[in-house]
Amino acid sequence: MSIALPQPMTLEDFLAWEECQELKYEFDGIRPIAMAGGTAAHARIQRNLAIAIGSRLRGKSGEFLGSDIKVRTLNGIRYPDGLVTCTRSADDGTLAPDPVVIFEVLSRGTSGTDRITKNREYAAIATVQRYVMLEQDRIAATVFSRHGDDWVGHVLSDDAVLALPEIDITLPLAEFYEGIDLVGD
Repeated sequence: MSIALPQPMTLEDFLAWEECQELKYEFDGIRPIAMAGGTAAHARIQRNLAIAIGSRLRGKSGEFLGSDIKVRTLNGIRYPDGLVTCTRSADDGTLAPDPVVIFEVLSRGTSGTDRITKNREYAAIATVQRYVMLEQDRIAATVFSRHGDDWVGHVLSDDAVLALPEIDITLPLAEFYEGIDLVGD
């Protein structure tokens, strides 16, 4: 007995299908993946991220966009927790043009995808200069940045300062964690 396997969706099929959905889905190049709800800590870090980055970009050419805007990868669609683009999109646009910095707040269920799969996908986007993965339960981040042809990672923690030279911003990493009860190491 043979079982017919479902055919992978094309990106165009996904985008048309997604328009009719009530929920938000990412697309890994083969199938839709439902976006799960997050924790209060996740939401607070996202809020702090929007405030910290958004306020520092006022009057500059870059703009912070939140998790309702999608990023097109080589084969799919992702909804990062935040991003900065220096190319303005139409007000009714749903796709981030030319993302420069991408932020993900790591969750237990998705950290493997964020650390490996999305890391590779974001590194393959020529305009992305930096990918920042923020931990939820401690002041820490893994930051990948483009150095010529290399994609280099660094780990930041505690009293570290996050430098984002591509958008001319430097800020204490701890600022993203205001209002969150953190566990000790």
